[in-house]
Amino acid sequence: MLHRRVLLTALPAATLSARSVRAQTSRTGSYAAFLGGVRREAVSQGLSSRIVDRALALTRTPNAHVLQLDRHQPEFTLTWAQYRSRVIGSTRVSQGQAAFSSRAQQLNAVGQKYGVDPRVIVGIWGLESGFGRKIGTFSVVDSLATLAYDGRRSSFFRSELLKSLHILNDGDIPPEGMLGSYAGAMGQPQFMPSAYLHYAVDGDGDGKRNIWTDEADVFASVANYLAQCGWQRGVPWGQPVQITGDIPQALTGRAHRQTLEAWMRQGVRRADGRPFTRPDAEGALLRPDGPGTEAFMVYRNFDVIRRYNPSDFYALGVGLLGYAVA
Repeated sequence: MLHRRVLLTALPAATLSARSVRAQTSRTGSYAAFLGGVRREAVSQGLSSRIVDRALALTRTPNAHVLQLDRHQPEFTLTWAQYRSRVIGSTRVSQGQAAFSSRAQQLNAVGQKYGVDPRVIVGIWGLESGFGRKIGTFSVVDSLATLAYDGRRSSFFRSELLKSLHILNDGDIPPEGMLGSYAGAMGQPQFMPSAYLHYAVDGDGDGKRNIWTDEADVFASVANYLAQCGWQRGVPWGQPVQITGDIPQALTGRAHRQTLEAWMRQGVRRADGRPFTRPDAEGALLRPDGPGTEAFMVYRNFDVIRRYNPSDFYALGVGLLGYAVA
């Protein structure tokens, strides 16, 4: 069977003390000196010294818990069936159905404006933050500063830290309200600061791009992300299928695209057993757990979902959750 490596980033590495984590930090020099360098660079880029100082005051020492989570992420292997049961369980589906039904008009309007399937917006919203319930409790500035100082990926996280300061300088969110994951993914859609600057939009015209508490901005920003990444209006991301022929696993996967007519000649049909309605369209066959297990035909919009998170499991989870809740 085919498996996916899964990181349990939510589980703390309780065996490490704060002192031991700090001692392992590879960066030389004091944290205060590091922050001073960040401050000088930010101010040289035209940012308000008052905003920068207020933001950097949120991080006095490297955050030991952030380093624990970053360095000691427990791993184990999941099959697609196991992953699916975790991300599209009955509780999440029922929560998603309630969330979609109470916001259907708003979501459909956003989908129409950006040419994006509103069900996929909800699928991403559900997987990223449990429909807005779990945005993360870490100070983004503190997390990014800690990881930038750590030294292993300092260039990436320093760049993201400076981008977070640009966001704060724009006034979309106060420094204390910029919350997210330990790795700096922010708000309900879990945008990194660089993604925020590219894709976040003001969905309700209040002059702010608030992806933390303003659902209009959340939905519009996710829709804009997908649209800017090439979402094709009116085209599905994919669909479950049944296979009656003997198709080698080597011929499955996103790299092996054929017309649906060609797939039908090999024994692939819609889940209800009927032929595809557009035999000239091209698709790829995914069978994540191998022969005899659940299979899907995916189209170009599936690749767009993967731009959000480059995982077949994730993209399938988003798409199927969207189908389940709306």
